[in-house]
Amino acid sequence: MKRPVKYFVVDAFTESAFKGNQAAVCFLEEDHEKDDSWLQSLAAEFELPLTCFLIPITGSDCLHPRRFHLRWFTSKAEMDICGHGTLASAHTLFLNGLVGSSETVEFSTNSGILTAKRVDDCEAKGSFLIEVNFPVITTCEYSSNDFSMFSKALNGATIVDVRGTTKDKLVFQPLKGATKSTSTDQIMVVLSSWESVAELQPRTDEIMKCPGKVMIVTAAAPEGSTYDFCSRLFAPKLGLSEDSACGSAHCSLAHYWSLKMNKCDFIAYTASRRSGELKVHYDKEKQRVLLTGKAVTVMNGCVLV
Repeated sequence: MKRPVKYFVVDAFTESAFKGNQAAVCFLEEDHEKDDSWLQSLAAEFELPLTCFLIPITGSDCLHPRRFHLRWFTSKAEMDICGHGTLASAHTLFLNGLVGSSETVEFSTNSGILTAKRVDDCEAKGSFLIEVNFPVITTCEYSSNDFSMFSKALNGATIVDVRGTTKDKLVFQPLKGATKSTSTDQIMVVLSSWESVAELQPRTDEIMKCPGKVMIVTAAAPEGSTYDFCSRLFAPKLGLSEDSACGSAHCSLAHYWSLKMNKCDFIAYTASRRSGELKVHYDKEKQRVLLTGKAVTVMNGCVLV
């Protein structure tokens, strides 16, 4: 008889159901691992922006946080790193008492060890936020001054800057303590105003022709706003026409806006249809980005196949 796989559907980077970014969080036991084709098939079955798979790692002692293997899949591909999936996974673990009394959990991922910390919400009794600790993604000048392909993809929006992300500069701490480097493949397009980001109607077919696996579109907030900047992320090459609230995008957004605004702490807004918000801290010394936000569980169940 096949063993059921427990899952939770979580909305991340929001305190309201049906907003923020969706993720399915699935629990596998150490002796119940599935092959990659099964994991990818289940992610396609959920057809959510992301499906996370958690497997507990035994052997942790009382001096160290609980540790889990964590993998992230879109409906079409496995991801190397994902902010909202990590936050959704941590939220599920903390909410269901699966890390005991610990306020911190560690995830062993394709991008090394990532940590998440539970933070009490001073403004709402009984509520809590989660802070996830990610590597910064440094931005660099785009290799060409010809922005015409991006303008076409973004329906003629006024572009003030295009940035790439630095290759082979992301340093992680793998499970056994050695260092390794990896690369990312993002294009960041800066528009002239908050409204142009919020009202943007991109052309998916043209985004598919642009370089990079994902396109981040961003702009500074207007004077007097609660927020510092807004953003949206489009990734049709990964099976996501638009990611509603992408945490990992803020690893490069933090670097870019820190240079522009000469500050390290931000309140960021994702201007998608579902919207979302998070606090962002860029630690220049350690080259880390701390992303803090809330999450809401909207359903749970079991996979029976």
